[in-house]
Formats: sequence, structure tokens, C-alpha cells
Amino acid sequence: MLVLLPPSEGKAAPGRGAPLKLESLSLPGLTDARATVLDELVELCLGDEDKAREVLGLSEGLRGEVAKNAGLRTAPTRPAGEIYTGVLYDALGLDTLDVAARRRAGKSLLVFSGLWGAVRVGDRISSYRCSMAVKLPGAGALAAHWRAPMASVMPEAAGEGLVLDLRSSAYTGAWKPAGEVAERTASVRVLHSQVVDGVEKRSVVSHFNKATKGRMVRDLLTAGARPKGPAELVEVLRGLGYAVEARAPERSGRAWALDVVVTEIH
Repeated sequence: MLVLLPPSEGKAAPGRGAPLKLESLSLPGLTDARATVLDELVELCLGDEDKAREVLGLSEGLRGEVAKNAGLRTAPTRPAGEIYTGVLYDALGLDTLDVAARRRAGKSLLVFSGLWGAVRVGDRISSYRCSMAVKLPGAGALAAHWRAPMASVMPEAAGEGLVLDLRSSAYTGAWKPAGEVAERTASVRVLHSQVVDGVEKRSVVSHFNKATKGRMVRDLLTAGARPKGPAELVEVLRGLGYAVEARAPERSGRAWALDVVVTEIH
């Protein structure tokens, strides 16, 4: 099982680790594309600070993120699973998993990133600020920048098992499963169900969407679940207590769509 995650907007402080080594990151087929984005991001942030903030979509209060990006080449690193924070990662709680579940996380979780393309949670990276929605002056829109290199490395990364796609929309543009990989891919959204005047109403949640996805991944890792495809994933999630509704694709070469329905949001 390969689980595709979005990054967090906020990042933890880098700590005292060794500086970045691009060649040490997983998915080495992305190294050249990573170097291109890294070079341009550092150059941008070493120059006009106001221009850098505009390109990166940063408010005045986030001015310090520009300096952080400028120092990426020499900044200390730590595992990506410790760098990414926020609602999904708090709910996932990688640092509180048992040894076996942490081992599974290292093999199955892949975090998409505007700067790195995608990294495993054990890859050592620096804290940075660069979303997939950014359009750099040279590399252009990052989602488009990553499409070709991702297309070459992701089918191999996906292997022959289930692909559980939990990415937000900004990150799905960098790689969309196709062909037989898509047929064993399941994308998930979380819906909040409420009864109003005797009528059920459902709405897409945001903050709690992330928390539910984090808990779901944690439960799968803790249970040691190894569903082989979307249909089996539905049964596994239901066994773990989730209310899941599945929509199988009407045509070949398309992904499954799963709705996880919650009645309480927390």
C-alpha cells in the first residue's frame, strides 16, 4: 500500500541535523527536478525580499520564511515526518506509533511537496516554505514542473498494490494515476453528516477532513492492514469503524472515489 499525503503549510524547526543532501532522498529520479526548484527558490529568496514574498504568496507576518528559504543549502535537516506538522500529522502521530507501525509508515507514506516533489517520511529535509501553487519565474507553475518527472517515477513507486490518495487538490495536479495504477487507486474525501429538520445534510469539511484522514492512516498502520485494492480497503476501513461509501469507476483507467462519512467532527 502506498499512501499519498499533502504536506503541512507550517513546518517544525529543523533542529541540529546535517545539511541537505539531495542525492540521499527517496525517488532519485526526481533529483534533477528538485535541484532546479531548489536553485531557483534559494536565488529568489536571496534577492528582493518583497518580490520573494509576492511569488511565494506570503504575508508580511511570514517575512521570516524568505530568510529560511535563502539558507536551505546549509540549513540542518531532520526526517520529513518530523518536519511536517499541523492537523493531519498531529492526528497521525508518527512519533507515538509502535515500532512495527513506524516501519510500515516509512515504507508506505509519501508526502507531496512543491519543493521536493515527493519524499518519504524518513527522508531528511530542511524546513521550507514553497507550496505547489507557487509559480516561480523560471521553473513556472510547480504542479506543471513536476508532472513529467513524476510520471516517470511514480508508477514504480506505486508498485503493484493499493494507492490511497489523500492529497489536497493543489497537489493532485503534480501526478494523476493513469491506466492500471488508477484502477487500484482510491481517493478519499470526508463528509460531515447532520440531520436538520429531519433531513440529512452533508458538507465537505476542511480542518476536520485533515484530522479524520490522519486518524485513518494511523489506524491502518497500527492494524497492519494490507488491502490489495480499493474494494478490499473499503472492507478494512469499515472493520476499523469508519462509515465508507464507495463509487467504483464507470470506465477502465479511472480511480475509485471513497466518501468517509462522519457525524461528529473533532
